[in-house]
Amino acid sequence: MTSTEAVLEQIRSGPSGPRIAAVFDFDGTLIDGYSAAALYTHRFRNFEIGPGEFIRAVRASMGPTLTEDQFVALVEDGSRSWAGRAEEDMLELGERLFAQGIAGTLFHPAWRLVKAHQRQGHTVAIATSATRLQVAPLARELGVEHVLCTRLAAEGGLLTGKVDGRSLWGPGKIAAVRGFAAEHDVDLAASHAYANGDEDVPLLDGVGHPHPVNPQPELAVEAERRGWPVLWFASTKSGRFDPVPALRTAALFGTLFASAGVGIALGALNGDRRQGVDLATSMFSALAGPLADIDVEVIGEQHAWSHRPAVFLINHQSTLIDFLVATRVIRSGFTAVAKQEVKRMPVVGQLFDLAGVAFLDRSNRARAVEALKPAVETLRAGTSVVIAPEGTRSLTPRVGEFKKGGFHLASQAGVPIVPIVVRNAGEIMWRNARTARAGTVEVVVHPPISTDGWTSADIAEQSRSVRELYLDTLDHWPGPSSTGGQQHN
Repeated sequence: MTSTEAVLEQIRSGPSGPRIAAVFDFDGTLIDGYSAAALYTHRFRNFEIGPGEFIRAVRASMGPTLTEDQFVALVEDGSRSWAGRAEEDMLELGERLFAQGIAGTLFHPAWRLVKAHQRQGHTVAIATSATRLQVAPLARELGVEHVLCTRLAAEGGLLTGKVDGRSLWGPGKIAAVRGFAAEHDVDLAASHAYANGDEDVPLLDGVGHPHPVNPQPELAVEAERRGWPVLWFASTKSGRFDPVPALRTAALFGTLFASAGVGIALGALNGDRRQGVDLATSMFSALAGPLADIDVEVIGEQHAWSHRPAVFLINHQSTLIDFLVATRVIRSGFTAVAKQEVKRMPVVGQLFDLAGVAFLDRSNRARAVEALKPAVETLRAGTSVVIAPEGTRSLTPRVGEFKKGGFHLASQAGVPIVPIVVRNAGEIMWRNARTARAGTVEVVVHPPISTDGWTSADIAEQSRSVRELYLDTLDHWPGPSSTGGQQHN
């Protein structure tokens, strides 16, 4: 057994360049479980699957490792009902299923491994027996160009219900990888592969650096026999009848509403709304984490206090967990900028309105600019502002393009920008999750970035530079004493 950090160090200290490949299996390796389950669920709900097919699929999953021919028969059994459907429509279905659930099963350590290989200039590929509709959305999020997968046959843009060519199951997968390696001048003897299935022994045996991930029983035996170091990733899923996540989430929301209620009452009693808001955020910061069993581990916390007021930027994966991070790091003396849709959320919208949050209508640039004017005055009056520069929550740890509103805001108010980088809020509660997991949210607060002398022409370059800082931080997470540098300019 080995740790993700040990493999990351091996990658970073090893050779670079495109002749070295990193080949990742998909189901059970990049994601927890099997994307086919989402397809079967969709088909059940739409009455596209009969009892015969269901029984055959269950038998296949419970029996010995399938042969390549048996796997093809299983795929064609399932895709027969799609015959005559537009290939484009099925790819759209894959995007919907990804957003609805598959994204939430991402193994975040696998994400970090992919990014480490990409930083080294390695040729990264996904090799999977799954179909393109299942794997394409995650490949896009990961920035992986090369996808080797089982292809569904199509004629004139319509599916035929058959498999096109050889499937990527067992021997078919390593055959596809070898063909890919020859085409792209890849040295497999110097390359890495990551996989979990019993059928993936040929793939792992075909590279110089095999990495079994949460291996199935036969693969685990083979890994031990060959001395392959095993990676274990924690499951992203709760037990089927586990009530704890629901109780944990209830504790988060309960603390939010209780803290807000106390703050509103205090503000009403003494006529100082700001004091009430500060009490509410401080209470939530102190109580929510312990009650929900969520720790917030902060590196560089001193930078959150060195220059106030400031515009605090935070990468955005989870509204509730991001709010927990903001209150834990900034604690008091701040408000936020949020999208207009938040104002319409029951209770939360009203609480944010009372806290002086500026709501942006992103569909109308003129209104968005107008909505920022009170935030400028808020900053000039001494209250800091938190804003998510991506504008919307991401489904994965991918850092989206930064919008420029927060940079204009800081420049106009003459205050610094403080980048807050959150590594794993999505592991605790991803964008579409209904419940929160226990765990530790890791945070880096960087030194304030001065906006002195910025002009409108500087904003685009500054936003790109700060986004690059986020990417670099996520790829090279610093140690506890690594953010004590001087103020950035």
